[in-house]
Amino acid sequence: MKLVLKDPRFVVTCSSHGMPFKRGSEMNEIGVVEGVDVYVEDGTIKQIARIDSAEGVDVVDVSGKILMPGFVDAHTHAIFGGTREHEFLLRAAGKSYGEIAREGGGILQTVRKTRETPKSRLRSSAEHRLDKMLKWGTTAVELKSGYGLDFKNEIKLLEAIQEMRSELIPDICATFLGAHAIPSDVDRDVYLKTLTEELLPYIAKKELAEFCDVFCDEGFFSLDEAKRILIAAREFGLKLKMHADELSASGAVKLAVELGATSVDHLEKISAEEMTVLGESSTIAVVLPPVAAYLRARPAPVREMIEHNCAVAIASDFNPGTSMVDNMQTVMWLGVCFNEMTVEEVLNAATINAAAALGMSDKLGSIEVGKQADILVVDAEDYAYLPYHFTENRITKVIKHGIVLEFS
Repeated sequence: MKLVLKDPRFVVTCSSHGMPFKRGSEMNEIGVVEGVDVYVEDGTIKQIARIDSAEGVDVVDVSGKILMPGFVDAHTHAIFGGTREHEFLLRAAGKSYGEIAREGGGILQTVRKTRETPKSRLRSSAEHRLDKMLKWGTTAVELKSGYGLDFKNEIKLLEAIQEMRSELIPDICATFLGAHAIPSDVDRDVYLKTLTEELLPYIAKKELAEFCDVFCDEGFFSLDEAKRILIAAREFGLKLKMHADELSASGAVKLAVELGATSVDHLEKISAEEMTVLGESSTIAVVLPPVAAYLRARPAPVREMIEHNCAVAIASDFNPGTSMVDNMQTVMWLGVCFNEMTVEEVLNAATINAAAALGMSDKLGSIEVGKQADILVVDAEDYAYLPYHFTENRITKVIKHGIVLEFS
């Protein structure tokens, strides 16, 4: 299939000029190009230049519109059973995250609901969420397990994700997060053995996930436990991620860099020393603006992280407890207003750097020759409009792998 996107107002490329991501001051460069068309063939961008019409080419008139790369949501827990609006009510009344967890809420509440929910229903609800995300510009997404916390239910979640990958439009990256919490019905040492000696070998053999993630923080998994799990995952061929420094500065960032993790996520409590380590590495810092808003907590210090030359991505952390936000336009608004990012920084953080956080920036995250044609057609005069007026969806078309999707 051949396609020309004709006469856009301008193209926001988010080009990284051959590098896998942007870091530090580079994040303010978004690559606005005027006076060009975009030629796509068989799902791949072939030219960004003035294109004369030719036979056999579908021409899509995008005059007056802006072209932008599809958004990449690099950290979500979007497959789960049940909801936890009662906890939202309790937090609004002044209860802390820890108090709610001690009273039977938190992650383990969703684990109970997820275990009770058949795979078909988990999958159909997740599909609905991803369809909605696509309409708002998310063309690639990461999905984590982590609400099963036993062999049967973690595999149930990962199998549902694999089934969705073969049928849904967005690119889906699968992450195993069996180390999300310690289940209440199993001894800690027994569960660690289940993770490293049963689940990881099976997941690797069946190719159910690309990444292994660990929630390394106060009250969850220790540095030693995280290291044990991640080294085992790496030996089985999985790439690595970490939840880190959400509740305390634990040293998890140093461990992530030491082990060559693709990303380290959360970072609300990151220290200046850890920022320096991260800024000298190729590990992507994934910040999750909605979480701090939900928890009324201090947001991740992104300004300082960028000043330390870190490569920062943003993501929704869409989950039923601390971020029922499934819209990257909202995430970008929060990044600007809460995390003190510039509009240009959040655009790069939601595209090229988010793709790098999934190890996919060689094909996703920017409008560049040779990359997959995941392009948003935006009816606005300026690229700032999407995070500025984040409740009004100005995306009129989504081009996904060269296929034009239209939304009313």
